[in-house]
Amino acid sequence: MGAKTSKLSKDDLTSLKQSTYFDRREIQQWHKGFLRDCPSGQLTREDFVKIYKQFFPFGSPEDFANHLFTVFDRDNNGFIHFEEFITVLSTTSRGTMEEKLSWAFELYDVNHDGYITFDEMLTIVASVYKMMGSMVTLNEDEATPESRVKKIIQIDG
Repeated sequence: MGAKTSKLSKDDLTSLKQSTYFDRREIQQWHKGFLRDCPSGQLTREDFVKIYKQFFPFGSPEDFANHLFTVFDRDNNGFIHFEEFITVLSTTSRGTMEEKLSWAFELYDVNHDGYITFDEMLTIVASVYKMMGSMVTLNEDEATPESRVKKIIQIDG
């Protein structure tokens, strides 16, 4: 499914329909849009970061986009192919609560050891703060990534 094609094969459509929460028409529409934005049929890390920069012009989304890219790129080949893209989109938009939590866990488990440490959570939260830049005004008890993470996991001082 990673190859450049203007149409998904019948087998690919059937497979994606079975493995996502999208119907055939939605998959075809997403595929058409994906190929419009990624004519090669794959999205590079660099292009993924550029997209995030367009959505967050007042911050620095590079770190967060790089973490997110790693979660999208299931086969770790340095590209996001349509199957990877539509699978994440399906999970995050229509998945069960358990599927969404599992996906979020993958994002925060930076070293993929099955645990989320304070430092890993801090890495992701700090990247979100950098991405948001001046777009958000935070409460005093959440003014820094460290204070936010401590509040999340309820660590005092």
